[in-house]
Amino acid sequence: MPDDNSHASSRRQILTGVAAAGLVTAATTGRSGAAAEMAAPTPALVDPENAYPRPPFPQQSQPWPGLAGKMTPRPDHGETSYRGSGRLAGRKALITGGDSGIGRAAAIAYAREGADVAIAYLPQEEPDAREVIALIREAGRKAVALPGDLRDRKYCDALVQRAHRELGGLDILVSNAGRQRHQDSILDISDEQFDETFRTNIYALFYLSKAAIPLMPRGGAIIATASVNAFSPSEILLDYSATKGAIVAFVKSLAKQMVHRGIRVNAVAPGPFWTALQVSGGQTEENIHDFGGETPMGRAGQPAELAPVYVLLASSEASYITGQVYAAAGGTGVE
Repeated sequence: MPDDNSHASSRRQILTGVAAAGLVTAATTGRSGAAAEMAAPTPALVDPENAYPRPPFPQQSQPWPGLAGKMTPRPDHGETSYRGSGRLAGRKALITGGDSGIGRAAAIAYAREGADVAIAYLPQEEPDAREVIALIREAGRKAVALPGDLRDRKYCDALVQRAHRELGGLDILVSNAGRQRHQDSILDISDEQFDETFRTNIYALFYLSKAAIPLMPRGGAIIATASVNAFSPSEILLDYSATKGAIVAFVKSLAKQMVHRGIRVNAVAPGPFWTALQVSGGQTEENIHDFGGETPMGRAGQPAELAPVYVLLASSEASYITGQVYAAAGGTGVE
């Protein structure tokens, strides 16, 4: 566990997921007048401790990269719950890992907020991706499916160019796709695994940002998915944690570079979230059984619970927010 002094400055720059949700709730919806207020339904209070399934979960594993559609219980990405209010109307977004998990939740939310969305995913994830494409189109927005492997520099470059061309522009980049494989010891991590993890998690962010920035207008946003493992790394996720620490530093540095281009750069640092990443080698089967149970809230987060944070960071409402890391970890914090 890091000592308090060494990470005091980092913690001061971390905004919690609770704070982010509060900002989202406080944001206006663009509706005005007494009639609109009367028509708007009163949001029901949600008991955060019991809002979603709690462990134990059934023992389960899938071949990498895994499918959300085969998980038990199936993750909630906001398919039936997310309601938009035009906060991203006319925007053009590219989301990697948009087939499932946090990327899928962001894609659904962005479409329902009025954005056209391109999603990148591995060809093996096509069944999940087809569902997301259908949901984006049901929201009345343009959907673009761009399968490929982010470890390939040429694919990353072509991905950005195609998204820009097929969407008619690009002003939101969400670099979310991740590679996570548990190992008990550094002695068990092969050179190939180490390379794959870094290429997927941090090299791709570099490639995509470098390709997207020249195409993005002032007011654009880059959002990366980091992890609380950047601040409190798991002993079985050494290479994954290292990449997430790199993402935090990358985002903070790039944000300073991009200020005068009018592009904001931020990251989200999730704690334990119930996604296909976990059941396809990201966690041991024993850990899956009690996944999220170690948090003060006693459960894992669901991707739908992060969607409002990604919406906020992409929206113009966050015009003074850049170089920040928003954490959501069920009360665990990032110490």
